[in-house]
Amino acid sequence: MDKNINIKVKVWRQNGPKEKGHFETYTLENISQGSSFLEMLDILNEKLINEGKNPVVFDHDCREGICGMCSLYINGHPHGPDEDITTCQLHMRKFDDGDTIVVEPWRSAGFPIIKDLMVDRTAFDKIIQAGGYVSVNTGGVPDANAIPIPRDKAEAAMDAAACIGCGACVAACKNGSAMLFVSAKVSQLALLPQGRIEAARRAKSMVAKMDELGFGNCTNTGACEAECPKNISISNIARLNREFLKAKFKD
Repeated sequence: MDKNINIKVKVWRQNGPKEKGHFETYTLENISQGSSFLEMLDILNEKLINEGKNPVVFDHDCREGICGMCSLYINGHPHGPDEDITTCQLHMRKFDDGDTIVVEPWRSAGFPIIKDLMVDRTAFDKIIQAGGYVSVNTGGVPDANAIPIPRDKAEAAMDAAACIGCGACVAACKNGSAMLFVSAKVSQLALLPQGRIEAARRAKSMVAKMDELGFGNCTNTGACEAECPKNISISNIARLNREFLKAKFKD
């Protein structure tokens, strides 16, 4: 049975990307353990507004674990101390009475801070624009079974496509690498015949854009896979490396 708890929330406050940030600690009382983490932040912001203070800026949208916008680093974990969920799916029952909860933004050169806990993740959009698409002929709608695809390939492509681009992999990586994200987006197309035509250009372009935007290198620590809310496998990184090397050999 859920109960009410008293907690302290240690939140990173920063007015902009070029401003110096700092932690501020707030006390909240009678927070229901049945409430979500974002509802707790809503309560905190209501309290701050009533006190004439600036509310904490954080990003969210669907609150259903679909969009990945709720990108918070909580007690040392992207999306918090629970498995296979986004921040909006985290509930206060994961915390105890008297706990101090530390909340930070994603930390990466590729994700500059906009304000407080909100970061600019448009770098992922630019990587997708660099090659995460296929070209098709328009016209009549083709039959769904016109192109036979082996079941194992289709399943692996769907698993890779489950990536929601939240950036938890980048936040978890000591190098701020985006390899898990890029490899998932490459894999979901590389495994299908529709994606083979542009495969070489896609691998080279997306990796080049990733490097250009300031993301670090992968050193295979596996932290990205461990913290991914959608269980994206690092086997996709091996596939990306193969696709990239094949493209370079063709050159």
